[in-house]
Amino acid sequence: MQRGLQISARGIEMPESPIRKLAPLAYDAEDKGVKIFRLNIGQPDLPTPQKALDALKSVDRTTLEYSPSQGYRSLRQALVNYYDRYQIKLNADEIIITSGGSEAVLFAFMSCLNPGDEIIVPEPAYANYMSFAISAGAVIRTVTTTIDEGFCLPKVEKFEELINDRTKAILICNPNNPTGYLYTQREMNQIRDLVKKYNLYLFSDEVYREFIYTGSPYISAMHLEGIERNVVLVDSVSKRYSECGIRIGALITKNEEVRKTVMKFCQARLSPPLIGQIVAEASIEGTEAYSREMYEEYTERRKCLIDGVNRIPGCYTPIPMGAFYTVAKLPVDDAEKFCAWCLSEFKYKDENTPAKISVSGREVECMGETVMMAPAAGFYTDPELGKDQVRLAYVLCKEDLRRAVMILGKAIESYNALNGNSGGKE
Repeated sequence: MQRGLQISARGIEMPESPIRKLAPLAYDAEDKGVKIFRLNIGQPDLPTPQKALDALKSVDRTTLEYSPSQGYRSLRQALVNYYDRYQIKLNADEIIITSGGSEAVLFAFMSCLNPGDEIIVPEPAYANYMSFAISAGAVIRTVTTTIDEGFCLPKVEKFEELINDRTKAILICNPNNPTGYLYTQREMNQIRDLVKKYNLYLFSDEVYREFIYTGSPYISAMHLEGIERNVVLVDSVSKRYSECGIRIGALITKNEEVRKTVMKFCQARLSPPLIGQIVAEASIEGTEAYSREMYEEYTERRKCLIDGVNRIPGCYTPIPMGAFYTVAKLPVDDAEKFCAWCLSEFKYKDENTPAKISVSGREVECMGETVMMAPAAGFYTDPELGKDQVRLAYVLCKEDLRRAVMILGKAIESYNALNGNSGGKE
């Protein structure tokens, strides 16, 4: 008897991305002439530094060769200089170039954890951490932060309730994706003390360090004394230079044994992207003015979005102090259903709606406008949490953000009227 083909248990367990899983609905809406304001994904709309684009255009190699598995030394040395600006003291050998920050997280898990090992993660958390943990056979255990408390870390006792013989690491994202929360010195010291007390790894995703909107100092896991060998830092050029598509990240650690193990996985995948490294290296030096302008723009966008959302009746979002995301509570019964409805059924049109939009390179009549958001339940492990929340990315220009927020308010009003809800409450 012939056995049927089966999907792996790992594949079945792998969750869909809350950021991308509604994309088919968005493509269908666009094909019908609906203009979509994409607030669901952290894809900056700002131009990449001209210096980087010039480097791309002037590539004069006759052969596009493999690079070293750990990345070009010139790029790693440029990153040494970059981190020195943040009082992170490194040498080039302590930096491994990866195919985006995502590969850095995956390789950190694969190198430091065995199947069944547990990682403690504050939630809501970047949804792909769960995917990488499943890939490595590891288990995510979460400590829940709440929107009502601004997503600050719970007391140390909440962490210690989860620690057992299988606990091997704590993972943080600072500034945080999806909440925009920035960890305080007290919170970072709390994490340091836990790492030291139980001899855990500390995986620290710090790809948003340029986006801090407060006078408080940036505190890297690399700044924490006494746990230098425990820290594995994850970084990426995607956000700070608007270079998501070149797929260049970094894994950084002073732990030589971890680096040697990571290198085995790097060798197995051969090398990080050649062209991406050329562009990334060109982006690091001489772009200080670009970084200042980008920071000022995101500061204004943050105010535009947060003020706008909090003016919508029944909506609330705390003020994020970092990154370019916020989690907002909406007066709807089910945010995932609402987000899908916004793409599949809702469209808004008034005198300011454009007559035409471009879809796949062709001009079509605009039938209306809508917003695309990431349902926040996908950033929690408990399916009952975040059901009335969405993650919003303020990566559009202020004019588009104002328009998107207005349309969001109209969508909430229409959705609740259609479903007989009063602010999401029966």
